[in-house]
Amino acid sequence: MSTIAENIAKVGARIREAAQAAGRESTSIGLLAVSKTKPAAAIREAYLAGVGHVGENYLQEALEKQQELADLPLTWHFIGPIQSNKTRAIAEHFSWVHSVDRLKIAQRLSEQRPASLPPLNICLQVNVSGEASKSGCTAEQLPALAAAVQQLPNLKLRGLMAIPEPTDDQSEQRAAFAIVQNLQQQLGLDTLSIGMSHDLEAAIAQGATWVRIGTALFGARDYS
Repeated sequence: MSTIAENIAKVGARIREAAQAAGRESTSIGLLAVSKTKPAAAIREAYLAGVGHVGENYLQEALEKQQELADLPLTWHFIGPIQSNKTRAIAEHFSWVHSVDRLKIAQRLSEQRPASLPPLNICLQVNVSGEASKSGCTAEQLPALAAAVQQLPNLKLRGLMAIPEPTDDQSEQRAAFAIVQNLQQQLGLDTLSIGMSHDLEAAIAQGATWVRIGTALFGARDYS
C-alpha cells in the first residue's frame, strides 16, 4: 500500500503537470489535504511530507485533531456545511472557511471571530450544478451575498468554492469549473477552491488556486 508521503509526491506531480499544461505556475495552486474520517496520525504523516494546509468537514472531529496536533504549525480550513450553532467554534479555530453560502452564517462568523485573530478568510460556496443535495448559493444570489460579506469587519472575502456534480468527462468537468471561474473573475476575487482527487486537472485548467484532495492522499474513507 502506498504511504501518505508517496501519495503526496504523486499528487504534487499531477498538480505540476496540470499547471504546465495550463501555462500556469504550480506555485499558484495550493494543496489542501482533506482529512475527514482520518486519524490525527495521518495528518502528522502528511505534515512531515510537506503538507501545511488541512481541510476538515466535521467540526467536532476537527477540534479533536487540532488539540492532538497543537504542536504543528498547520493552517486549518473548514470546508463542510455550516450550522448556526457551530459558527462560534469555527470562527475561533480556523483560518479559512470555504463553505459560506448565506449571509446569516457570514454575519455570525464575523461577530464571533476573536479580536486577537486576523480576519477569517472566506470563500462563498456556489451550487454550480443546481443539485438539491448540495449546499451553496445560486449564481443569481452570489453578487448580493458577496457585496454583503465584503462589508463584514472580521471577514476577508477571498473567493469561491464549488463541488460540481461528479463526472468522468473532463470537458464536462471543465465546463462546470469555467462557470465558477467566470463568477470569481466578475467579482475580482483571488481564490478559487475547486477540484478534488478525480478532477484536479480540469480544475487547474480553469484557474483553481486550492485543490481539495482527500482520497488520493489518505486512501478511501471508511464511514462505518
